[in-house]
Amino acid sequence: MSPDVLSLEGRVALVTGAARGIGAATALALAEAGARVALADRDGEGIERTADAIGRAGSDALAIPADVTDAPAMERAVDAVVAEWGRLDVLVNNAGIVRDATLGKVSDDDWAATLDVNLRGTMIGTRAALRPMRAAGGGRILSATSVVARMGNYGQTAYAASKGGIIGMTRAWARELGPLGITANAVAPGFIDTDMSRGVPEKVLSGLLQRTAAGRLGRPEEVAAVYVFLASDLASFINGAVVGVDGGLLL
Repeated sequence: MSPDVLSLEGRVALVTGAARGIGAATALALAEAGARVALADRDGEGIERTADAIGRAGSDALAIPADVTDAPAMERAVDAVVAEWGRLDVLVNNAGIVRDATLGKVSDDDWAATLDVNLRGTMIGTRAALRPMRAAGGGRILSATSVVARMGNYGQTAYAASKGGIIGMTRAWARELGPLGITANAVAPGFIDTDMSRGVPEKVLSGLLQRTAAGRLGRPEEVAAVYVFLASDLASFINGAVVGVDGGLLL
């Protein structure tokens, strides 16, 4: 396959948080580009629905119920992917939660849960995926950060901290893993039409849309397309980047 053709034929990907929203859209987009895709999520029924959608599109999918904060479970998930398809080429660290509160009201439990899922979960998944990627001599680590990590947002102390940490880890991994043929990049969505954005108060969301040059929410498929590109050979020299998909919110 010529490196100037966007194709993931022969590749194997694992997407966390693939039960719905951006994760499900990304899993389907990777499959449509030719990859075999494994789906990890605490929501077993949700990933079965995503797997069914991939199957109807004519591609192979493997649903693996797993919690990204459970290191042994993520090791087993990676082992299951390698046992099924013999390799792992692409990891999309998409799983995440949000626990909004202004600083004076941030509870220790919400702070800990947000960083545990978003930040530690991303590290756990990447650490598990490193073994087969290292053995194969290459791979793609793709992680979900957020526009909030760059601009801050009212009431999102924990979320912004967790997503900012992902940027730092991604750049550390780019330096550490680049010589092994493994690239690490992050995708920073703006406000996308998902369950998470629908939980934002209408007045706050309206203000954010007024600041967004595109004047609308993004679609999960628009974020998924960036993940597909970064997983492909077209992005082989992109490493340590943070790619914004925010409709011009940061302009």
